[in-house]
Amino acid sequence: MSGALPGARFAVGYGTNGFADHPLDDAVTVLDGLGYRGLALTLGHPHLDPFAPDALAAASRLRERLDGLGWRVVVETGTRYLLDPSRKHRPNLLDDDAAPREAFLRRAIELGAVLDADCVSLWSGVLPDGVAADRAGDRLRERLAPIVADAAAAGVPLAFEPEPGMLVETVADALALHADLGEPEALGLTVDLGHCVVVEPDGVVGALRAAGPLLRNVQVDDMLPAAHEHLELGHGVLDLAAALRTLDELEYRGLAALELPRHSHDAPGVAARSMSALHDAWEAR
Repeated sequence: MSGALPGARFAVGYGTNGFADHPLDDAVTVLDGLGYRGLALTLGHPHLDPFAPDALAAASRLRERLDGLGWRVVVETGTRYLLDPSRKHRPNLLDDDAAPREAFLRRAIELGAVLDADCVSLWSGVLPDGVAADRAGDRLRERLAPIVADAAAAGVPLAFEPEPGMLVETVADALALHADLGEPEALGLTVDLGHCVVVEPDGVVGALRAAGPLLRNVQVDDMLPAAHEHLELGHGVLDLAAALRTLDELEYRGLAALELPRHSHDAPGVAARSMSALHDAWEAR
């Protein structure tokens, strides 16, 4: 049971990148009071620096707090400027020198093990200037394969997220990557519901069904077809009731967490309205 949506097999959570003006303990307190039962933890400023000397201890303390609440957690690696203060999301797995990204993902797996995370979510990145798509695809497969092996050894599943504008943009792209890597058990998929409005040819229902048993992580937000901009629920064209109905039909048992990184200025209000919107859509499904 979710603790938020009656009868749901999945847990409803919230992404910490939407509470960037709150200390993590305060964010958890607010979210718990609103009925959330999980955390999508974005590593980096301001909540958990993965490279800090006390990062493992901080992760252990967080796990104890979440255990007391009965909460789930996924690890998100979409921090904007963690590896380069001048370039958002860079370097990525497609760049000439991907070593900092590879080290970060391995650290995320290590922290995921301490947190007993459902998964570590990751993505390909955008195509670097001067690098052809075929070459970038080769780099992605070469670099991702050993990371998947490390995740399998640590017992921490990965969930690959298609992102608008990135090399791996759609669920079909992610499924092709999974097949190219030999269909490893340790690699599943993240689906962002809002992204489906922008890039998925069969919409959110088709994307979720295509992900099927590989679905390990769901991000919840609204969008308009013309722009990759995370919007509060009800401010775009996402059919949220259809999305929740599909998750129910798939018997999805993971975390479905709000992903609203531009809304920290009104985080408690947005979180409250989001929970109400989820309840309404669940009842309407």
